[in-house]
Amino acid sequence: MLTINPKTWLLTIMIAALAAGCGDKKDEVATDEKAPTQVAAKVNDTELTVHQVNYALQRIPNLTPDQSKAASLQVIKNLVDQEIVVQKAIADKLDRDPMVVQALDAARRQILAEAYMGRKLGTPAEPSDAEIQAYYNEHPELFSKRKLYGLQEISIKTPKEKQAQIQARLGESKTLNDFAAWLKAEKYEVQAKQGVKPAEQLPLSLLPKLSTMPKGQAVVVNTPEGLLVIVLADTQDQPVTLEQAKPAIANLLKTQAQQKAAKAELDTLKATAKIEYLGEFVDAGKAPASDAAAPEAAAPTPSTPAPTTPKAEASDVDAEAISKGVSGL
Repeated sequence: MLTINPKTWLLTIMIAALAAGCGDKKDEVATDEKAPTQVAAKVNDTELTVHQVNYALQRIPNLTPDQSKAASLQVIKNLVDQEIVVQKAIADKLDRDPMVVQALDAARRQILAEAYMGRKLGTPAEPSDAEIQAYYNEHPELFSKRKLYGLQEISIKTPKEKQAQIQARLGESKTLNDFAAWLKAEKYEVQAKQGVKPAEQLPLSLLPKLSTMPKGQAVVVNTPEGLLVIVLADTQDQPVTLEQAKPAIANLLKTQAQQKAAKAELDTLKATAKIEYLGEFVDAGKAPASDAAAPEAAAPTPSTPAPTTPKAEASDVDAEAISKGVSGL
């Protein structure tokens, strides 16, 4: 059974309801009354408007005209349920709770920041055919030479000072089973799994290496909690044509353009702002902006047939033995 923290749930619906209701109260002050046709429902003395319903409908992806009537009825029912709980939360003075006040302020700041960037940057331009072709050509591992990868992974929880020893032991081990046995003897906390992933579901920084690795070879990746050993068990070619990849590449290029424009605008605003970090946060102002960790852009997901499982081949890397030898450590 799903367990929901009541306070967290109340915070969520209060933020949504208060954000949706602010504009309506201003309209009431300006016009002194609402046109009856704009009221969709009433909960006690509070009116829920058609504008609130329409706003919610706009946030439902891929909603067709045929579905809009049924969706609008469900939306207003949800808003009524939400308003009932919000009114009770306010009656219980939860809107004065310090944590709730902070959550509302954080939501307001996020909404305002996104609204400014959205208005300032506008809709990104569609990339040209030449730009799409260039991206396709620059990333053969995602498209023309795309593969499905059968991977076996061992996640090792370990402090940084022991990582070099673990990597050295991996290099000395004749098979992954030997390595797994050593990990068990050393009492490392380990998790093992295996599966098949298409190229676009793998980190872009890792993909070029995986695409050229021979079967049975391992690569080690640093993680926040330790190390991740990835063994390439098998591969299967599944290329994607330019036409198949075109929509995904276009979306990716638009996202990259939007992120670049947003960074440029932020840099401009920061250049004219007086920024001072104080107390324990003083070091935050010392690191150059380029040192900040940025999330890796996701690879475009082309429209392709459903992945098929690569054919298993005999090798020193035995998936079943790995699972038996590593799980439960």
